[in-house]
Amino acid sequence: MKYTAVLVPGDGIGPEVASAALEILAAAKAPIDWVECLAGVAALEAGGKDLLPTATIEAIRKHGVALKGPCTTPVGGGFSSVNVAMRKTLDLYGAIRPVRSLNGVKTRFENVDLVVVRENTEGLYAGIENEITSGVVTSVKVATRVACLRIAEFAFRYAVHRNRKKVSVFHKANIMKLSDGMFIKCAREVHESKFQSIEYEELIIDAACMRLVQDPTRFDVLLMENLYGDVISDLCAGLVGGLGVVPGANLGEHCAIFEAVHGSAPDIAGKGVANPLAITMSAVMMLNYIAEKHSDTSLAAIATRIRTAYDRALVDGCKTRDLGGKLGTNEFAKAVIERL
Repeated sequence: MKYTAVLVPGDGIGPEVASAALEILAAAKAPIDWVECLAGVAALEAGGKDLLPTATIEAIRKHGVALKGPCTTPVGGGFSSVNVAMRKTLDLYGAIRPVRSLNGVKTRFENVDLVVVRENTEGLYAGIENEITSGVVTSVKVATRVACLRIAEFAFRYAVHRNRKKVSVFHKANIMKLSDGMFIKCAREVHESKFQSIEYEELIIDAACMRLVQDPTRFDVLLMENLYGDVISDLCAGLVGGLGVVPGANLGEHCAIFEAVHGSAPDIAGKGVANPLAITMSAVMMLNYIAEKHSDTSLAAIATRIRTAYDRALVDGCKTRDLGGKLGTNEFAKAVIERL
């Protein structure tokens, strides 16, 4: 079968790493037709008026799946995050970030294999901020029972589907007794009513961070609200080699976006040195997602071939500069293709 997916190259290094990933998928004969759409600064530079064009949102809704490069978000001012807007507009409430140790990428830890599940639509990322008087700003953290229940269901269903054994909820309910308190109450409710076969624990997030860096192998599926999930997923990436080796997915009831979780890195854009592995790994997640939806075992086999090829490339010492190697973006892609 042939499938159609939306490609959003993104900003900065986005088009370079996205192009490399597409070359790998084409070499593996992945049956994907791409519809390219723009978002972020790239949309404005192409003459558009919106950072998140309606045409891009409509295309993702129509085809149900997208592969996305990083979009620039200014720090301390400027426009709001395109990534956050995209997730909220499409109601992509569940973020998944698998983190695993890779042979050939030496870090302080071995045998890390965990998944961060992040609520993707509310919390402090609801974006409700006000300057109530000069020099005083408030930021409102939003938590709803509906969103807390559905992300808990999402995490436990994922754990069962992927044969995971434990769900750990990270929270700060000792301080934020209403918002985080509701989050853990909903998680307990879902666990006790439907998923008692899965081991369950709750950890205050500061203590959980300490345990993560002491021994990440004690964790399996990590469930948390939006801001915590953003921070912890990057922390976990650091356990296995950085954001260049970690994929990401944003899932909703009707569509999904798979994306590299690193930034747009404008300082190295156009130099051909960016690591395309994260977006390639995200593309493999996308292939598996499509394969599961359509019961397409041949597509799942292609995803496995690509994963095996980039794993082998790393073992053989084929690494980009962020991993201590010397290969450029296209050279790494070529190394993966040679091992398909």
